[in-house]
Amino acid sequence: MAAGLKPIVCVGELLWERECGITEEVVARQIKLDLFDVSADDVKKTVIAYEPVWAIGTGKVATSEQAEEVCKLIRDTLAKLYSQEVANAVTIQYGGSMNPANCEELLAQYDVDGGLIGGASLKAEQFGVLIAAASK
Repeated sequence: MAAGLKPIVCVGELLWERECGITEEVVARQIKLDLFDVSADDVKKTVIAYEPVWAIGTGKVATSEQAEEVCKLIRDTLAKLYSQEVANAVTIQYGGSMNPANCEELLAQYDVDGGLIGGASLKAEQFGVLIAAASK
């Protein structure tokens, strides 16, 4: 931030953590640790990406409901730590195998502000579909 960069803070759970039902605790803890001692003004300048570890490069993707649930949790955690104003100002993205087949449904979720795109950004045709979906 001191150099003028906009940080992207990635949070997410392992598959076994999701299966154990502790996604909420894991992600909230990551946010609290990652943003420890960061001012409200600086938090507003960050992007937080929900990137479930079990979906990175695997072709597996969270359902739109799962993505919304965790992105809402992120926003709620920010509201508790800072304020609702700060929480609303932060861009929250979904990462984890977003692609042309699932992008519209994921991006339609209330608390999903955008996508952190990996492999789909390497193919212009696929990336174009994601850009079009995000532009709606």
